[in-house]
Amino acid sequence: MELSLLVWLLPTLALVIGVVVGFVVARLLPNAAPSSTQRQLDEMQKRFDNYQNEVVTHFNSTAVLVKKLTQSYQDVQDHLADGANTLALDELTRQRLLAALHSEGAHGPRDRLTPPKDTAEVPRDYAPKVPNSPGMLDESYGLKR
Repeated sequence: MELSLLVWLLPTLALVIGVVVGFVVARLLPNAAPSSTQRQLDEMQKRFDNYQNEVVTHFNSTAVLVKKLTQSYQDVQDHLADGANTLALDELTRQRLLAALHSEGAHGPRDRLTPPKDTAEVPRDYAPKVPNSPGMLDESYGLKR
């Protein structure tokens, strides 16, 4: 009887001790895990905020550079126009230089491609019938006379 009691008491006692130890460990470890998860989340949020700031800074500096480029292009145009006015030997040469300078040419805006005019017609999967000839459903189609 004592042996039977010991066989049942030891596993039951081990189970109770295991549950108590598991409960204590479960109470202590979740406090550490969320803090590391929270740190990772905060780190990711900080990296994302830095990335957004870099993107905004990049596009702002790009806008400033494009504005400078446009102004430089305008300055070059003005310089060339002044040079054409002052350095041209005669009026005809001056007019040709200014016309070439202000023409849009290959660097100006390009015309858009126009869509085909007849877009309502669907593609055919057969050859069209020649006028004044019998169609494929005619009795005499394909017969030699």
